[in-house]
This record gives sequence, C-alpha cells and structure tokens, in this order.
Amino acid sequence: MLGIIPAAGAGTRIQPLAFSKELLPVGGRLDGNIERPRAVSEYLVERLTIAGATKICFVISAGKSDILEYYGGGKVNAASFIFVVQPQPAGLCDAIFHAAPVVAPNEAVAIGLPDTIWFPENGLTALPEDELSFLLFPVEQPQFFDAVVTDENGRVEEIQVKQTDARSNWVWGAFKMPGSVFHDLHQLWLEREQRDEYFGTLVNAWIAKGGSASGIRAGESYVDVGTLEGYRAAIRLLNDRREQEAVA
Repeated sequence: MLGIIPAAGAGTRIQPLAFSKELLPVGGRLDGNIERPRAVSEYLVERLTIAGATKICFVISAGKSDILEYYGGGKVNAASFIFVVQPQPAGLCDAIFHAAPVVAPNEAVAIGLPDTIWFPENGLTALPEDELSFLLFPVEQPQFFDAVVTDENGRVEEIQVKQTDARSNWVWGAFKMPGSVFHDLHQLWLEREQRDEYFGTLVNAWIAKGGSASGIRAGESYVDVGTLEGYRAAIRLLNDRREQEAVA
C-alpha cells in the first residue's frame, strides 16, 4: 500500500512558525528510554503504516525542505519515503494528484491530512481496498469540515464541503482506494479543467457520473491541529487518551 500525505500548504492558520506546520511538536514519543517531542505528521505516518503502507509519499512545496530532512534520513515503521514537489499550493486535489506518477494501478492508496490527529490508530484498517472509501468521524461542528452524507447502507450520497447547514455530523478524516480508482479520479479532475480545489466536490462529480464510494463510521475522535485552538484540543485529546490507557 502507498500512503499519500499532502503537505505543501502554507499553514497560514497557525503561522508564523520557524518550521513547516507538519513538524509542529504535539505530544511525545519514546526513543529507547528517552521521551522526545513528536511532530504532528508522525501520527498520520504511524496510522498509515498500521494500515499496511510500505511507502509514504509526501507532497511538499519547494520551501518545505525541513520535512525532507526530518523524514528523509531513513524508514519509519519499515516504511520508506518518497518526496514529490508541488510548485504552487493549489488545493487538495492538485496536491494529491501530483503523486500520480508513483501510484501503481494495482496497489491500494491511503490518504490523510498531516495536521490532524485521530483515533483509533488502526481506523484505516476498517476501510475496504477495492473501492473508494472514507473513514468517518463524528464532530460537533461539521461546517468546518467536509461532512459526508450516506444512506442507510453506508453509500456516500454527497460530500458537503464546509457547508453551514450540513446534513451530517460525520466528516471524513482519511480515505482509501485502489490505484486504478485514483487514476480514474485524476482523469476526471483533468476533464473538469482542474477546477476542483476540494476533494469532496470532485467526489460529488464522480458519483454523479455513476461512480460510488462508501463511508465507514469507524472513527472515534478527530482534531484538526491547524489552528491554535485545534492545537490545544489535540493536547487535551492526547492527555485524555493517556489517562484512559493508564486506567485500563
């Protein structure tokens, strides 16, 4: 499996920082017997490898060489790293499809956002690999995310992108698909003259043309760390999880 991490954005909601937002320290990790700060993007890398990713493709901008330096020194959880440059930030679809040259049609692809933290860690394993599928999380304010409307069988009817009157409080946090579907979506995006900035609007067009997707409500908690308030929420979430594990 190939994991794709779009990390070319400027991170204006939480800048100025002295480094890329994807390297923002959130929580910690053990390095032998020593606890060290943990970059927020490490949480997604971990979750992708748990799901079976053996290759991780970071899509970065030319000014984010610190991400290459951070991850380019070796493997993490037996996964090797690929780096693709997106010359100008132009939306999520543009970032994702810059990885098209390294996506094989016969391998599964999993995609997540590097400035998010979510649980359970193995959530992506709940998604099938033979179709486009979304890992869904319940949130209190779906208008700030991409709300996913599904039918009673879990089939995606519509993705409502940052819509104030969202009909669902379940939002996608990551998604998976076969490489062949990835390339079909890429072709559709090109046919639509690359006007889809958000992945949700492209998926709506995909469904309108007869494509299908599933929404799996296997997520428990989801935090966007791209704002200062989100950063505080992430710290609270990690502390709560640590306390729960200590009690268990």
